[in-house]
Amino acid sequence: MKIMVVGGGGREHAIIKKISKNPKVTEIYALPGNAGMTEAKCVAIGAKDIDAITNFAVENAIDFAVVAPDDPLVLGAVDALEANGIACFGPNKDAAIIEGSKVFSKHLMKKYGIPTAAYEVFDDMEAALAYLENAPLPTVIKADGLALGKGVVIAETKEAAKNAVHSMMEDKIFGESGSHIVIEEFLTGPEVSVLAFTDGKTMIPMVSSMDHKRALDGDQGLNTGGMGTVAPNPYYTEEIAKVCMDTIFLPTMAAMNQEGRTFKGCLYFGLMLTPDGPKVIEYNCRFGDPETQVVLPLLESDLLEIMQHIAKGTLAEAQVVFSKKSACCVIMASDGYPGKYETGFPITLPENKDGIIIAGAKKGENGELVTGGGRVLGVVEVADTLQEAIDRAYETVKTVSFANAYYRKDIGKRALAAEV
Repeated sequence: MKIMVVGGGGREHAIIKKISKNPKVTEIYALPGNAGMTEAKCVAIGAKDIDAITNFAVENAIDFAVVAPDDPLVLGAVDALEANGIACFGPNKDAAIIEGSKVFSKHLMKKYGIPTAAYEVFDDMEAALAYLENAPLPTVIKADGLALGKGVVIAETKEAAKNAVHSMMEDKIFGESGSHIVIEEFLTGPEVSVLAFTDGKTMIPMVSSMDHKRALDGDQGLNTGGMGTVAPNPYYTEEIAKVCMDTIFLPTMAAMNQEGRTFKGCLYFGLMLTPDGPKVIEYNCRFGDPETQVVLPLLESDLLEIMQHIAKGTLAEAQVVFSKKSACCVIMASDGYPGKYETGFPITLPENKDGIIIAGAKKGENGELVTGGGRVLGVVEVADTLQEAIDRAYETVKTVSFANAYYRKDIGKRALAAEV
């Protein structure tokens, strides 16, 4: 089988590593991929170039395509591929709106009684500023559309909240994504990420995980795309999982069906375990990054077969089994990320690269692997206990080197505290 994976980061490398284990797979193409994806042939086509992606799939007789990032999903990559006879994993454009528009997703939850933070929607800046005069603090301001994971501001003061509104609606720092904004209440409690396989009829949650968004130890510093993850998340007990299935997961699947937007693919639930019970912080229409790097290594079943079942609408027939072990991913980034950073430094990797997920790398002048992004790679280890997985990950980190490498030293610390 010839497989095409759209995207080029750590999430896509984790997916490619898993798919490559299927004995029927003969070739994997990554569009655009990155130089560290040795399991695939990288093709210099951008993830948002839907026409070029579709033409490549047709011309190369691709048997199955996986569209991994949010942008091409929201732009309708799956629709275009399927219209050209290419079997595909991922939601169509109508379903991907669950991430593409925060206004849509908030209204969906309100309409169908799915627990989430109280909110108001604004498309007029003056009205938003007037509302903030009496809004409780902290308050959360979200751009409606996609903003590379940076469209959310938690404002501790009224001034910060107003600045966020000005930045989004007047300065257009996120382009048209900030034309509409959501202002919502600030929720408290442990955060949990749950990815779920669904074909619109069956919903199978994967192992829960805990992301570490802040750049610095102790959850300090700027928000990033994620500095590390652990799985499973110890705050997410069997009892809470049942509540989430009954009040959030199945109702979301049913709501999307009711709206004529059947979701087929990986639906990501960003949850807050509040004193009032689990609530949805956000939906994503795809595998989370870097959550995928700890969830997929725990999947014992064949990922490609599961994806094919979802595409056919037969997920109920698929075997989906996860290991009872634990996993830890430590992200090694370029110093300065998520702000200004330098790239182009040679990367030294250990002989055993099984647990190395490359996110941002390119070929240097002499063909060597060099840094090519803010988040450069993830070091992933699996073990019987969370403590052991964390220890192993940090041991492996010592075997990886590149100039200006930076990583957090406390990935999993909060999770371990919850286990006590």
